[in-house]
Amino acid sequence: MPQPFSLRSSPEGCLEFRRAGGLSRREMLRVGALGVFGLGLGDLLAARAPATAGPPARLRSLGRAKACILLFMWGGPSQLDTWDPKPEAPAEVRGEFRPIATRVPGVWVSEHFPRLAQLTDRYAIIRSVTHDDPAHLSSVHHILTGHHAPKVKSDAEPPSRRDSPAVGSALARLRPGGVALPSFVTMPWIASHPAAPGGKAPGQNAGWLGAAYDPFLLLADPSAPNFAVPQLARPAELTTERLAARRDLLAGLDARATPGEGFSHSLQRALDLLTSDAARRAFDLSREPAPLRDRYGRHVHGQCLLLARRLIEAGVRLVCVNWHQDGQFFWDTHQNNFNGLKTRLMPPADQGFSALLEDLSQRGLLDETLVVWVGEFGRGPRINRQNAGREHHPGCYSAVLAGGGVRGGQVYGRSDHLAAYPAADPVSPADLTATIYHALGVPPETTLQDREGRPAVLTEGRPLSALFN
Repeated sequence: MPQPFSLRSSPEGCLEFRRAGGLSRREMLRVGALGVFGLGLGDLLAARAPATAGPPARLRSLGRAKACILLFMWGGPSQLDTWDPKPEAPAEVRGEFRPIATRVPGVWVSEHFPRLAQLTDRYAIIRSVTHDDPAHLSSVHHILTGHHAPKVKSDAEPPSRRDSPAVGSALARLRPGGVALPSFVTMPWIASHPAAPGGKAPGQNAGWLGAAYDPFLLLADPSAPNFAVPQLARPAELTTERLAARRDLLAGLDARATPGEGFSHSLQRALDLLTSDAARRAFDLSREPAPLRDRYGRHVHGQCLLLARRLIEAGVRLVCVNWHQDGQFFWDTHQNNFNGLKTRLMPPADQGFSALLEDLSQRGLLDETLVVWVGEFGRGPRINRQNAGREHHPGCYSAVLAGGGVRGGQVYGRSDHLAAYPAADPVSPADLTATIYHALGVPPETTLQDREGRPAVLTEGRPLSALFN
């Protein structure tokens, strides 16, 4: 009869499982470095009490999307210089860029989106996203969770377990993916701002839903020649036999765990990933033809989008591609707005986004994949003459949705003559998250229980049903 196990911390800071009555090297399991399971001690302890949510309710069918790729343009792109040009506005508002005609008559976009201009029949532009939070960090929470941050209008509050769960985390709870691959992936980093006291933006993980539903973090550059996924690296001494023994030991721990404790949930998922050939194939960009990789662009953003397509094709529910750490404050163009946009920001965005739409369409995946392009806010209409920049402006900005049943070729909402405030059909960040849930067949009014057992609705918004076919 198997002996009971005990748990203690080893001198090396790892966790050791040992049988009662004595320690055997063959029976000792060490869970420590990323090279073993991809989880540290803090992750394991957090995973001991995952979400207190009960079983998900039966979900009625709404949209037809099976997955979502979220292109998060960290920093706040200027609506006037991208999706909502105002050629009739005064020079200090309209700026340096010219609008260009698109495939859809009467719809104009910036001249620095030439590829995307030829694909407007495949996506919808929302020109009336609005809120009142000018802070980077707390507004990220709003746009990625559908709820206001615990502390609004703040760049000083880092992520915490008081945060609402990101859309991807809620989907991982309600619509889990396959066994080997995670349901929710974020890459190539956690959006953070060096000028914000709080550093990392809240709303990017599972919050009160628990560590078991945090995203799989790919903290690597897919465009690098030596690109590799750290969590898939297996030490040579960790043989198939040893992995099998550890899996058996985890199964024994689960059998003895308190019902609902979910003690080794995260460890088991990490182990599945570590031993999965399907996961290795999904993350292997070398399987893609060189011309297609060139089409996406041999830069961080382009290769992240190509990898995102591979992941949703393999069964991942939501992939969030954050605009990468470029060392130049991302889309936060307080200074040198026009030069930054036309040289380092808009060309890779135009190349990567357009390639993704074409690739998904050619593979027959666009209809079942929702693609969202959005930032946390827009930029001020009037140009700062001192430094040729635009300041934070949450009052009105743009987002783009494609696929997943969204009808292409349309513009939803309208801004005023300065693109300062909505003139028709205002859209809140919560409305946008509700639309994502709707497209994925999840009723936005679905509730989960928070850590205190209180029912919490997925999002405070309402879906934009007019966008869909």
